[in-house]
Amino acid sequence: MSTEEQIERLRALREQAEHAGSQRAVDRQHEAGKLTARERIDAFLDQGSFVELDQFTRHQASGFGIEERRPHGDAVVTGWGTVDGREVFVFAEDFTVFGGSLGNLVSQKVCKVMDLAMQTGAPLVGLKDSGGARIQEGVASLDGYGHIFARNVKASGVIPQVSVIMGPCAGGAVYSPAMTDFIYQVEGQSHLFITGPDVIKTVTGEEVSFDELGGAKPHGSVSGVTHFVSTDERHALEEVRYLLSFLPANNMEAPPFFTPADAPERMSEALTTMVPDSPNQPYDMVRLIEEVVDDGEFYEVHQHYARNIVVGFARVDGYTVGVVGNQPSALAGTLDIDASSKGARFVRFCDAFNIPLVTFVDVPGFLPGVDQEHGGIIRHGAKLLYAYCEATVPRVTVITRKSYGGAYVVMNSRSVGADAVFAWPTAQIAVMGAQGAVNIIHRRALADSDDPEATRAELVAEYEERFGNPYVAAELGLVDEVIEPRETRPRLVQTLAMLRTKRAQMPPKKHGNIPL
Repeated sequence: MSTEEQIERLRALREQAEHAGSQRAVDRQHEAGKLTARERIDAFLDQGSFVELDQFTRHQASGFGIEERRPHGDAVVTGWGTVDGREVFVFAEDFTVFGGSLGNLVSQKVCKVMDLAMQTGAPLVGLKDSGGARIQEGVASLDGYGHIFARNVKASGVIPQVSVIMGPCAGGAVYSPAMTDFIYQVEGQSHLFITGPDVIKTVTGEEVSFDELGGAKPHGSVSGVTHFVSTDERHALEEVRYLLSFLPANNMEAPPFFTPADAPERMSEALTTMVPDSPNQPYDMVRLIEEVVDDGEFYEVHQHYARNIVVGFARVDGYTVGVVGNQPSALAGTLDIDASSKGARFVRFCDAFNIPLVTFVDVPGFLPGVDQEHGGIIRHGAKLLYAYCEATVPRVTVITRKSYGGAYVVMNSRSVGADAVFAWPTAQIAVMGAQGAVNIIHRRALADSDDPEATRAELVAEYEERFGNPYVAAELGLVDEVIEPRETRPRLVQTLAMLRTKRAQMPPKKHGNIPL
């Protein structure tokens, strides 16, 4: 065979591999408003940067008629390319080939790209659209999932892992995205669940639709499984590109730097009136964060879940920071079970990938209630405490208003390792609020008083005068400086610059035992 004939054969094989799914299957994919695996990769990576792996592989399974169909590349497309010029590895399940089901060969291809991502220190993005384990291959397909899961764990904290759910993802398949760092889900067309509606109806009698059970909205707002909800596939892929702009390629690198247009010394007069005079009046912590960070850009994570705490990425003087803040406009900013778990996971991610943490505190305490106590608020609240105590990245805290009781300690206080703590003049740092404290401390005086309400008002005013300010904590060195609200940005810029060379080590150990 001549060289020209061999080249023609190669081109023909490439053409077959690139059109492994039937035209009918491709048409059905498009009719459902979905892109094909290759179209998704092209939309995600920089134009022309994709390099495919294992394009000519073919499954070796036999039986159940599957041996008659052996498309090149099987049901997943794998390889690498660039996002804004930075290397990223990717795999995209191909629903047009065997419904994207995972067989032994598909597992091998995914594992190979995962291994390469870890070895080269580059992020891994999985585009999920699969009918699940390939029944025709039996237990071999389940074994394939196990190999992927093991690599998810091995890669955790080493390279960023992102899952984008663009179609079905059910049964054991859900555990791979669940172990990645961030999950995107496309609204209206993607589903995540362990057991489907039919099984649930058979076992429990409950009737539920696919969207109600495993759609983007319930997972984005109720279960907390999904971090980002996207309106369509292209929006999801663009959002992943934006997320990666905040993240380092691996745990040995610093996050990328972008020259800011925002002046480091910029003062924000809007912050002066941001916190209401009444301690019981809410305000929007997201708006406060946007006033402080570069160009008002704050990429919120888990926006619709546990809204009483805010987490996300921003930049301060061009450098990525992870931001955590209590949200007074939801449950008064109290910490509950979901907020504690949400905050802890985010803090641990930032610590794993060298992202400094900035914490804005306005917390009246942990949410009281029998449901919270019986649900394990002690254990779950300890997750957030553990995460902060364990974090060795630069950690700066700004107390804007309330900081009471155990929640004061948990929200990155000096005692758990904060490198710098600033407080606004509006800060109230105490064991508890004035009303509760007076009711305990002066119980007898109130009982003996001829006018309990007047006495209580007087004692509350006295307590607030003594403890309802940041100066007692400043006298004890628990607050480094009381600053004007408008000074927050320049003070953060200066402090984070000072901490950029921070070095901290934990005692030698295999790993800690976080209270899961």
